[in-house]
Amino acid sequence: MIRGGETLLIATRNKGKTKEFREAFAALGVQVKDLNEVPGVPDIEETGDTFAANALIKAKAASEATGLPALADDSGLCVDALGGAPGVYSARYAGEGAGDAANNAKLLRELAALGEPPADLPSPEGLPGARLLSRARFVCSLVLYEPRTGEQIVAEGAAEGFIADTASGSGGFGYDPLFYLPEFGRSMADISVAEKNRISHRGKALRLLLEKLEGV
Repeated sequence: MIRGGETLLIATRNKGKTKEFREAFAALGVQVKDLNEVPGVPDIEETGDTFAANALIKAKAASEATGLPALADDSGLCVDALGGAPGVYSARYAGEGAGDAANNAKLLRELAALGEPPADLPSPEGLPGARLLSRARFVCSLVLYEPRTGEQIVAEGAAEGFIADTASGSGGFGYDPLFYLPEFGRSMADISVAEKNRISHRGKALRLLLEKLEGV
């Protein structure tokens, strides 16, 4: 698998993600580049029915187009009351090109259509007047693909919480304002970056991936 001194391609154009991965792999002596720095990778259609499948599709396509080992992630929100939806459709829950506001509005509509939430859900301390609608979790799958051998390393992380009926906080994106974390008494959009990195699904998946690489 990848070794110090080699280059790892991150299958993203998101500079924030690239910065996070670059910092993580620096300790291994691995140089990190993303799709903004390595031309020739076409748009990749995510056709998998799981986060891991989509991550593999992206990692393999980027790797085969460039000849470099590639790392890709796929993540989303899974809501118990909706049978795991929106899941792999999290980014386009309200339709292709839908923004965060539209996706959040659809999520609340779908939960409202179910009627009263389960009686065993806790009271959301720290969110006066709000109530919780369902247990939920953010899930992230990371796949590192090595083109020379076809070897794959898969790591997954999850952040457990609840969906609140009231948005709170301005520091996050996506479904963060609706995702209530009982250990903080706040939403994911209302905690610090350091707190989010510590408990986030992507942070957990990345730490597990690095552990697996060190054991190879």
